[in-house]
Amino acid sequence: MRSFIVLLLIGCGGWACADELRWGFASADGMPYVDVHAQQLRGGFIYELGRQVSQQLGYQAAFVETPNKRIDEFMQRGRIHVICNSNPQWMGNPERYRWSAPLYSEEDVVLTHSQHAPINSLQDLYGKSLGTQLGYVYDSALMDAFATKKINRQNLRDQDAGLNLLRKQRLDAIINMHRTLRFQMNLHKEAPLRINTWVINRYDMHCTYRPLLPVSAERLDNTLLQLRDQGLIKKLLNDS
Repeated sequence: MRSFIVLLLIGCGGWACADELRWGFASADGMPYVDVHAQQLRGGFIYELGRQVSQQLGYQAAFVETPNKRIDEFMQRGRIHVICNSNPQWMGNPERYRWSAPLYSEEDVVLTHSQHAPINSLQDLYGKSLGTQLGYVYDSALMDAFATKKINRQNLRDQDAGLNLLRKQRLDAIINMHRTLRFQMNLHKEAPLRINTWVINRYDMHCTYRPLLPVSAERLDNTLLQLRDQGLIKKLLNDS
């Protein structure tokens, strides 16, 4: 919804190609949202959604790696037209942009070592080190706990590094989106880790787009809404 910029351009010689729709993505979101190799988006939900929407609108899809802290800059400069896996509460000036209808929902949950007691509340995290994504904005109560040093926020380089630290018990917990953690745990069934049942925050996910687009915002709105209402977004999430 997260530094080298890589463009995946299909049939164009530069990022200003007029017949392409440029989609931002955050490598840190991980699968099932993004499958990134050599800093290029190769698969995952965002890749498939971008391709399908662009094709329906008659445009080529280009994918641009967009760090969380640079979304606003990339939007303003026109490096990207659209970024999904997003929420208005995570952007400094959400009113600058157009937001799609809610497309699906997510929730932030905590991953811990199986030898540790479950985390059932914010207070259970006090005094602990929590692995987080750089530049990511979390629930306001959790952000306050970071600011007042009740919880030690430790930004992770990537998901694999976080899982390794947690296995070695050099981190107390990791916070991430439920789908992302579930995907990782399915890959590492032998890992002595567990997803806690406590949900820190539930939220809707949207796509947001800059005011100046190569296609009308209304057409983009309608295309995304149609995919949602036909169940295709849910299918893409389940298949990724």
